[in-house]
Amino acid sequence: MAVTVHSPDSEDAELNTTINTTPLVDVMLVMLIIFLITVPVALKQVPVQLPNAINIATQTKPENIVIAVDKDGDVYWNNAPVDVSDLRPRFGAALLKAQSSGHALPEVHIRGDKSARFEPIGRVILAAQQAGVPKVAFILEPHN
Repeated sequence: MAVTVHSPDSEDAELNTTINTTPLVDVMLVMLIIFLITVPVALKQVPVQLPNAINIATQTKPENIVIAVDKDGDVYWNNAPVDVSDLRPRFGAALLKAQSSGHALPEVHIRGDKSARFEPIGRVILAAQQAGVPKVAFILEPHN
C-alpha cells in the first residue's frame, strides 16, 4: 500500500476527497473466504436417504382388523369396545383362524385420534407384534 505525502509548500497540496475502497474490498474478501470455509462445516449432517411419501389407497378386505383409538385412549376392535389386555389373544385367534382356513393373514389397521396419547396406540402395536401380526398400518386422513 502506498502513501503519498505532500509538503505544505507544494503546489499540489489540494485535499484528496475520494474514498479509498481498497480496505473495504480486502475486508469483504476475507469475510467471504471465512464464510465459504465455515458454512460446509456447519451444515455437515449424517447422510441418510429419506423415504418418499406415497399415497396408497387402503384395500378393505374382510379379514383386516381395524383398531380405533379415540382421544380418551379407549380402544375399539372393528367398532366394538375392547380392553387393551384382550388384544393379544384376539390377534392370536384371528391369525389361527386365517391359517386354518387357508386365507391370507389379516392386517391390522390402526385409526388413532390426532389428540390421543401415544401410549394406547403403542400398546396396540406391542400386542400385534407379540401375537405375530405380519403387517400393521396406520389409517390417515389425506393431506389437503
